[in-house]
Amino acid sequence: MPNRLAHETSPYLLQHADNPVDWWPWSSEAFEEARRRGVPVLLSVGYSSCHWCHVMAHESFEDDGTAAYLNEHFVSVKVDREERPDVDAVYMEAVQSATGQGGWPMTVFLTPGAEPFYFGTYFPPAPRHGMPSFRQILEGVTAAWTDRRGEVDEVAGKIVRDLAGRTLAYGGQGTPGEEELAQALLGLTREYDPAHGGFGGAPKFPPSMVLEFLLRHHARTGAEGALQMAADTCEAMARGGIYDQLGGGFARYSVDREWVIPHFEKMLYDNALLCRVYAHLWRITGSDLARRVALETADFMVRELRTPEGGFASALDADSALADGSGKHAEGAYYVWTPGQLREVLGAEDAEFAMRYFGVTEEGTFEHGSSVLQLPQDAGVADAGRVSSVRERLLAAREQRPRPGRDDKIVAAWNGLAIAALAEVGGYFDRPDLVERATEAADLLVRLHMDDGARLTRTSRDGHAGANAGVLEDYADVAEGFLALASVSGEGAWLEFAGFLLDIVLDRFTGPEGQLYDTAHDAERLIRRPQDPTDNAAPSGWTAAAGALLSYAAHTGSETHRTEAERALGVVKALGPRAPRFTGWGLATAEALLDGPREVAVVGVPGDAGMRNLHKAALLGTAPGAVVAAGAPGGDEFPLLADRPLVDGKPAAYVCRHFVCAAPVTEVEALRGELGPQG
Repeated sequence: MPNRLAHETSPYLLQHADNPVDWWPWSSEAFEEARRRGVPVLLSVGYSSCHWCHVMAHESFEDDGTAAYLNEHFVSVKVDREERPDVDAVYMEAVQSATGQGGWPMTVFLTPGAEPFYFGTYFPPAPRHGMPSFRQILEGVTAAWTDRRGEVDEVAGKIVRDLAGRTLAYGGQGTPGEEELAQALLGLTREYDPAHGGFGGAPKFPPSMVLEFLLRHHARTGAEGALQMAADTCEAMARGGIYDQLGGGFARYSVDREWVIPHFEKMLYDNALLCRVYAHLWRITGSDLARRVALETADFMVRELRTPEGGFASALDADSALADGSGKHAEGAYYVWTPGQLREVLGAEDAEFAMRYFGVTEEGTFEHGSSVLQLPQDAGVADAGRVSSVRERLLAAREQRPRPGRDDKIVAAWNGLAIAALAEVGGYFDRPDLVERATEAADLLVRLHMDDGARLTRTSRDGHAGANAGVLEDYADVAEGFLALASVSGEGAWLEFAGFLLDIVLDRFTGPEGQLYDTAHDAERLIRRPQDPTDNAAPSGWTAAAGALLSYAAHTGSETHRTEAERALGVVKALGPRAPRFTGWGLATAEALLDGPREVAVVGVPGDAGMRNLHKAALLGTAPGAVVAAGAPGGDEFPLLADRPLVDGKPAAYVCRHFVCAAPVTEVEALRGELGPQG
């Protein structure tokens, strides 16, 4: 019989709806039930494409004996971290401070007052590798709760007091300047892997936001080292197994430092961020590889993640069913190839060619003699027609395999990132279809996720809004997406919607010193109000808000928004030089601030070829964070268009920076000069 999760919108919670565990969703009723019964709460946090979450579910939560013990001694609460990032953040902080590490599945034991007192991540069904079994943990917690309640309450109280005392001391006065950005660059250079690109060792994550900083730093200063690190990392990732060589799109991370073996789940946020990075790399270098990867990643998002409602699904699973009909699931099963499978699809001669071209070996680079497809540097020059034919046949054969599961909930923040990427890639490469897809996703967010007061709901699924309030990253990333769409489409309504969202950021997420919180002032009260300025898998809400506020101020001339962007960047002044790998988007925003950012108004008759060319040249300008407004002279779509006439009847572009405007230009080359490095 289904448990209480059967009516939830989260695919992750629905995966547990038929467990024998009597799960509750996160709710005040669950904690009231624990209080009524006098039992602790088991909080289990994960997400639908998490491999070890599935493993623990199969081993423990689907086991009748374990479920019976849980149901007797605990109130069990299941949380999708993608729906409730605030709950996840607060308890993950407790796990990390107590154990020195974190991850998912996250397993936390709480008092009925939601205070944590014992923590862990994955627990096996039987003791192994020095780890106790999950059942041993449950029995130990039950014994402590029954026999040593005073001690448990004392520990829980201390943890909550420690967490409450962690409100971020504001990061220092003033904005990050040349000195801090130079120090950050030096720190990144020290951590850079010159042999394989990227930063640090294994596991290695795509450093999307750091790459944006490096590209912007090069564009502003001409620093060749910054561009080289970015370009070499992008090439290494695009040639590695972390990139899907047949279908496009990036996996979550590489388990090795060479980018060979991915953790196969594909997340919307990674692909949106990387799509934009490769487009920006192409904008600076003209690299064919960067252009191909940007377009293939955009097409992957539209083909694999777009939902019938026009939004973009959260993720594809790492695991999928084996093609042998056994029903067994394995990580990467959809993506990997053995030499025998290549021969079956391609015939002996083309299989031999494909093995060389994609780095497939007889012994395999992955498990059970299979290989992840790569593009090794030493494959030599290949016949493009033959490569295309091989790719098409392999992709068609792969389509016949059981597909990985898809988490089809729409997360507002991640859709904001996708809107920005698709709008820009569509604008750069004359792909109006991609701009259309971005517009449809933006329409969905306004229609379904935004109420009359512009308050956001975090998630939706199948056209139904979820119950959870948007957090700071939702407001900031959706505003970022709308601002990018406004620049590309010339539709000022998106600038207006971004303004509504950013006013809520100023009104409900900002503290007296300019610090930002992840939840609104009137959000559900947790044991601590979460607050994190570091960029991890995606930009933090804090730095994303700083970036969107700065762009909005450039568009509108709003002193309030610029001041708040500068105050928010104070934390980057403190963190950037010390932890540049985790402040990438903050550093990229600081580059935009130092450059201006430049304000570009393009006026002309819509549809006119000269106007189109100037608009595209404006979008392709490399000046960090430049904003673009395009429309008819005297139009009221954008504030930047006010008092901007045609020049001698021709379309014209006006570029302003630091309150100084250059003379209008009517030629594309002249505009490019205005949007390049200014010294």
